[in-house]
Amino acid sequence: MSNRVAKVTSTALLTDQYELTMLSAALRAGTAQRRCVFEVFARRLPDGRRYGVVAGTGRLLDALESFRFGADEIDALSGVVDQDTLDWLSDYRFDGRIDGYREGELYFPGSPILTVRGGFAEAVILETLILSILNHDSAIASAAARMVNAAAGRPIIEMGSRRTHEQSAVASARAAYLAGVYATSNLEAARTYGVPSAGTAAHAFTLSFAHADGSDERAAFAAQVEALGVGTTLLVDTYDITTGVRNAIEVAGTGLGAVRIDSGDLGVLARQVRQQLDDLGATETKIVVSGDLDEYAIASLRAEPVDLYGVGTSLVTGSGSPTAGMVYKLVEVDGVPVAKRSSRKESHGGAKRAVRAARATGTVVEEIILRDGASRLDAIPGTEGLEVTDLQIPLVRDGRRVTDLPTLEQSRRHLAHGLVTLPWEGLGLSHGDPAIGTRYWNEPESR
Repeated sequence: MSNRVAKVTSTALLTDQYELTMLSAALRAGTAQRRCVFEVFARRLPDGRRYGVVAGTGRLLDALESFRFGADEIDALSGVVDQDTLDWLSDYRFDGRIDGYREGELYFPGSPILTVRGGFAEAVILETLILSILNHDSAIASAAARMVNAAAGRPIIEMGSRRTHEQSAVASARAAYLAGVYATSNLEAARTYGVPSAGTAAHAFTLSFAHADGSDERAAFAAQVEALGVGTTLLVDTYDITTGVRNAIEVAGTGLGAVRIDSGDLGVLARQVRQQLDDLGATETKIVVSGDLDEYAIASLRAEPVDLYGVGTSLVTGSGSPTAGMVYKLVEVDGVPVAKRSSRKESHGGAKRAVRAARATGTVVEEIILRDGASRLDAIPGTEGLEVTDLQIPLVRDGRRVTDLPTLEQSRRHLAHGLVTLPWEGLGLSHGDPAIGTRYWNEPESR
């Protein structure tokens, strides 16, 4: 086996084999060009979650542009599919249409998050690419939004790069920032997506100043302050926290930016450190806490003198950011609705659109899913006196990304506003039903 590491420039093989074997069979059967509609939706939210956040749309559109089968990809598929299929793939370019919820939009069970229209062959092979990006990024953003809400206005830094795959770390940082996280430790996310970056030092830096006669925490702090200035954050729990705080202020002065606590009973320690800092005259020095924090731990610290949270493992790993299991289902063929009837995996046939109804105060009350083409929004029963807003926006037309799509910053603001519109109980961390209900409505046929 070769140890050569190839630079991947095409996203075409970030897929499952069955996508291409289906394509091969469709080409043989003559059904490859049938006009189809696929939808992405989640049948239910993860246990304990009351809303989901759509994230990854921008990354998906980037990946779609690179979904091409060049010579290397065709060579890799030799023996997987037949020559006719390889010839078809070599000319592949998605020429269809995609609509969807914008990034930063909330979603609920059944929400048609993405609608893909095109020939069967060109659309079906996008399934794995679409789901892998949307499932991952939406899970991260949904978890981050809960943490941001629990922090009640205090900033959060995402620092999970060392707990996940190196490329997932970049995507996670982007999704977390979309959800309102203040900054990331990941520099590739800063370079690629413009996410603000932050970071100072780990315990290893302090330990590196130890010598035969013992530790020298003061020397470590002095070196860090010399390099980064008094506005830096000093990690004070490598040895004894009380001594660490005293050393930090003696070295940096009362203008020290912050101290960080990474272990122990964070609530108790934060109170003790705050008192010590105030007694030393460092009343403006902030307290940063980190160490396996999740939304519940953050909420429990709300009454403590904590100024900033560092979150890693619980944000970027599956246990803390469970996927909603979004699926990519064929719902229409040549204008005819089709639907899966398997137990607990049912789907609703036909292309759809979605609207959200809100009171005059802005509080949303319901999401309504309609058949595509429904025009009389004012005729939807139960929406009298409510403001009804379409949720899907154009994303791709004739295979090309729509211009002037919302930026990451705009999507970030959109989500922050969207969370405010939820009923207050929908923002709770306790288990319960989705924050708002979802219903299907079929517009009566005109007489």
